[in-house]
Amino acid sequence: MTTQHLIHWTEDGRSHSAHWRSESGAPPPGRVALADDRTAADTAYRLVCEGTALLWRGDYQGARQLLTAVARRVDRGPRRARDRRAPAHTPAETFHRHRQAQSRRARLLGMLLVPLDADFRVPLRRAPDVREACAEAYGPAAAPSVTSLRELLGLIGAYEWRRKGVEVPALGGDRIHPHYGVFSPVRGEYVDLVAEAPLPPGGTAFDIGTGTGVLAAVLARRGIARVVATDQDPRALVCARENVARLGLSDRVEVVRADLFPPGRAPLVVCNPPWVPARPSSPVEYAVYDPGSRMLHGFLGGLAAHLAPGGEGWLILSDLAEHLGLRSRAELLAAIGSAGLKVVARHDTRPAHPRATTPDDPLHTARAAEVTSLWRLTTA
Repeated sequence: MTTQHLIHWTEDGRSHSAHWRSESGAPPPGRVALADDRTAADTAYRLVCEGTALLWRGDYQGARQLLTAVARRVDRGPRRARDRRAPAHTPAETFHRHRQAQSRRARLLGMLLVPLDADFRVPLRRAPDVREACAEAYGPAAAPSVTSLRELLGLIGAYEWRRKGVEVPALGGDRIHPHYGVFSPVRGEYVDLVAEAPLPPGGTAFDIGTGTGVLAAVLARRGIARVVATDQDPRALVCARENVARLGLSDRVEVVRADLFPPGRAPLVVCNPPWVPARPSSPVEYAVYDPGSRMLHGFLGGLAAHLAPGGEGWLILSDLAEHLGLRSRAELLAAIGSAGLKVVARHDTRPAHPRATTPDDPLHTARAAEVTSLWRLTTA
């Protein structure tokens, strides 16, 4: 255990340290003060804004209440800024300002800390049993540690998602069980596109960047005899294999570790890359943000070499980036053409997620205009 992975604080006149846990890769805070049920929300907000983390020593439910109260204070800032009628910004500027506000919010709310015993028990009054949730995200417990309450609540939520699963209509109502840090198929419109597009002839398909394995499972259920699903995230590989086995498709779907393509060619190659070309602020955001459109360009650039003669590549992509001013349709079409590909058809659908109809969302205009497409590509 290195000093970079330790958090230090003073309590009862003595120096203490523990293992620091942060799935976002945040460094341990340099200043730590103790807090409990007597700590006022205004005081907590002032301290975290000054860069002082608060290690909770009171009732667990009290910590959750304080986190909510601090969140309200953090969120008041952007509302005051809007009330001052700040000048209008371009969609790209609005997006980057929104991400900056999200980053600040996450940083401040991540400053309320809770301890974990060596077996992942939370040594606070009225604390839930989080041992299984922590073990699934962190691996085997080894020593006492400290993490942010916000991260712990995320682990608990992810554990419930994994336990209950997400119903997928395209799988006949069967469920996909996402693991912590693996993108959940809660936006089912892109899954429906893959379930409905006409299949090219042939008995093999590649699913590039499989994540939970949901698209590989849909393709296998549609009758494709062999699906090779790839990913390079260890969590995604475990998650996809578990879902494929749970659905009884292990004889049809092979999950392999690869950066994009497996060896060989297939009549159908499917890819659902992250839709927004921006830099992730944490490892778990790589399913949403594709810095420099690396995965998109990697898929397009390598597709021709992995398509069987007469085969199709299916690119599933939202045009949200276009409405945000982060990528133009002309740039996308140019990338397709430069890769020696042509578009033979495109199937579109509108998203049905709640943010598309939430007027107070800072990105509402872009989300309301968003279209998700399945681009059917062949070699030119």
